Amino acid sequence: MTAADAPLPDLSEAKRSSLTPHAPLRRITVLVNPLSGSTGPHAAEQAEALLADYAVEAEVRRLTDGRFEPQIEAALADEPDLLVVLAGDGTARAAAGLAGPRGPLVAPLPGGTMNMLPKALYGTTDWRAALKVALEEGEPLDVVGGEVDGHPFYCVAILGSPALWAPAREAVRVRKFSLAWQYARRALRRAFSGRIRYSLDGGPRTSAEALALISPLISKALEEDDGLEAAAMSPVDAAEAFRLAYHALTSDWRHDPAVRTRKIRRAEVTARSRIPAVLDGESVLLTHHSRVRFRSKAFRALAPRPPAEADSV
Repeated sequence: MTAADAPLPDLSEAKRSSLTPHAPLRRITVLVNPLSGSTGPHAAEQAEALLADYAVEAEVRRLTDGRFEPQIEAALADEPDLLVVLAGDGTARAAAGLAGPRGPLVAPLPGGTMNMLPKALYGTTDWRAALKVALEEGEPLDVVGGEVDGHPFYCVAILGSPALWAPAREAVRVRKFSLAWQYARRALRRAFSGRIRYSLDGGPRTSAEALALISPLISKALEEDDGLEAAAMSPVDAAEAFRLAYHALTSDWRHDPAVRTRKIRRAEVTARSRIPAVLDGESVLLTHHSRVRFRSKAFRALAPRPPAEADSV
């Protein structure tokens, strides 16, 4: 047989991108909500095309109208090695919470509005770049977090009327200043509608305008993954409220003199009416008596090792 008659080599495998050596990835399920904040109507097809570059068995499922929780549970029941979620902030939180510490690895991609958790894990708001980083550089990462009345959070929970400042700050980040001002005005109108009372680690009750619980995943103050950073916001008058709102929009509000911080593992928060909150970018209305607890191992993410850990190896 001459060289001309020899079969051509199969280059399909050679062209494929390399998967991370840190986790066995044979079966991947991708959940896509095409209607969420930043995914787009063709996200499912784009995800299928991207995954075709890797030697994995991949299935892309579009989330349909109705409750997403049963659809997430059905995907988890199939026991994939990795569950990829391209949807809004609330859906990403729900998937991570349902997977839990014993479930499959989860890759929550930036497909929502604020994308706090994806940005904390992957450092980007481009879901394609985040997926590529997860597949090629990811390692199993035990993500710590917190829980408020059964609602999980992995970055930050803000309880109280200033919870509405979080959407305002995000609007500033994307330079939607008119929308940011609308959010800020709405938050300030409610700033004195009712203070909350809170107790940290069983200590005495104290009142504040709001309480923020910040996970070690994003906290600049916590050096160990053994608790939450609690930040109480207590403006005493309208002038301080405007200053705190300004800091919430433009800088690190924890540096404001009206904010007090400490490390905690549990908290109780009460108010005369239901408590508005923002959990990892999603607005939630809690009961008038809510309990917060720290979770040392909330779920397992597939993400690159944090720089500080990588430097210490």
